[in-house]
Amino acid sequence: MNQNNKGIASQEQESLIKNFLQESNGEWCSQRRYYALPNGKIREITKTVTMRFLEQGTPELIDLAKLHELDESAQLTCGSYVEWNTVDSETGDQGSKRWTVLGSLGTTMYFGRNFPVPKLVVAEYYFRDPKTIYLWTEENGALFEEELKMIGKKYRTRQTVISRGGEQQMIAQYLEKIIQ
Repeated sequence: MNQNNKGIASQEQESLIKNFLQESNGEWCSQRRYYALPNGKIREITKTVTMRFLEQGTPELIDLAKLHELDESAQLTCGSYVEWNTVDSETGDQGSKRWTVLGSLGTTMYFGRNFPVPKLVVAEYYFRDPKTIYLWTEENGALFEEELKMIGKKYRTRQTVISRGGEQQMIAQYLEKIIQ
């Protein structure tokens, strides 16, 4: 691919991720089902997820770039501030309120703290079509593959497959509906 085509591809990716994150802006009700494949256990959780779109140059994205020790000339093109609250569907127990920031640069998504992992999360992504993004990352020997699909203006689905040693360990499926 020549330099000019790389620039066009990069601009297209930037446009797709910006549009996707802008469409994700708002408060979502996320109904989640987790399937533990080795033992067959199923867990259901409902989360309220609030996403706020971040333009390039916002303080949150600048701080995220510093956290990941990116070169000063590398500016995250856009991102989201994400906040969530969990309710266990079986017990009704309220989980803690958590938040993170995510930011995009090229085809890499950088995540802030507040995940139950020891190091910062970085995922690669691509778009299958303008409404469907596919992300993958590895952490502690596990592969995480996630697909998010916008369905109209009010819904989106998410599916995450977690594998270890080439064997699938868990499948998580989410149905999310915009509240506001």
